Amino acid sequence: MARTDDDTWDINESVGATALGVAGGRAAETRSADPLISDPYAKLFLEAAGEGIWQVYLDDELPAEFSDVDPQFEDRMRAMLGYTACRTKFFDDYFVAAADDGIRQAVILAAGLDSRAWRLAWPAGSVVYEIDQPKVLSFKTATLESHAVDPIASHVSVGIDLRLDWPTALTQAGFDASAPTAWSAEGLLPYLTADAQDRLFNRIQSLSAPGSRVAVEAFTNEFFSSESFARREKQTERYRQAAIKLGGKDITESGNLLYEEERTEVVDWLQAHGWTLTAATTADDLMAANKREVPEGLDAAVPESVFVEGRLP
Repeated sequence: MARTDDDTWDINESVGATALGVAGGRAAETRSADPLISDPYAKLFLEAAGEGIWQVYLDDELPAEFSDVDPQFEDRMRAMLGYTACRTKFFDDYFVAAADDGIRQAVILAAGLDSRAWRLAWPAGSVVYEIDQPKVLSFKTATLESHAVDPIASHVSVGIDLRLDWPTALTQAGFDASAPTAWSAEGLLPYLTADAQDRLFNRIQSLSAPGSRVAVEAFTNEFFSSESFARREKQTERYRQAAIKLGGKDITESGNLLYEEERTEVVDWLQAHGWTLTAATTADDLMAANKREVPEGLDAAVPESVFVEGRLP
């Protein structure tokens, strides 16, 4: 399924299905022996989504079919689960710190199956706005409501595509542009064109009062190179064949979902627009700090990314 300018998706297809994979990573980390994070709701999303390749995260053992097509599959899986856990913890810690410092308004861009509004220790008066495709947000809230799970913060869904006029929709939902905001862009930027990425940050800038913060999973231009894409496509094709053997749904080719084009580095953009950087940590360093290092001899196991935090004076 190739991307188009006006494409949309449900939770079990296209970009939506990637949210299930991320939820699967959180579910696996939560039930591990020494978890970095706790997300008791991730498993609920996988169960509610029905049959699909994401069900492998609920099994105790990985299907042999994947190891048949890639002898290093188990190590790669462990590396990506470690990456997901570290990424989740980075953003968890960011929001908790912002709330501890008095920021009571948070906006999660491309929220997907993020459950932070339901599981973090938000202070009284905190409001969490989530922006994503309407079907994705509806699936999430309906699943949690069916299990009688209430949000800890005041939660506001803003169902709109980020390529549309989401600032107006956000403001109409009650967002206060005069108050400091904690923004997050996690697992989002590769699904935007270079122009759309610049437009996203320009909009964040226009809505950010002094004292606002932003946390970003940024991707280097190496990630967007043709060599990196070709490598991911080759690997995904192997897993697609294994998934078909398992009788599950086909795996959409990752290159059809991401935009392969160079773009402005997030660190450079933020500094050029008056933001003070307080963090810029590579994925490798973040994983090492959390004792989730990539196994030796495993090349290109995790994305070429940098975890960035900026503050507006």
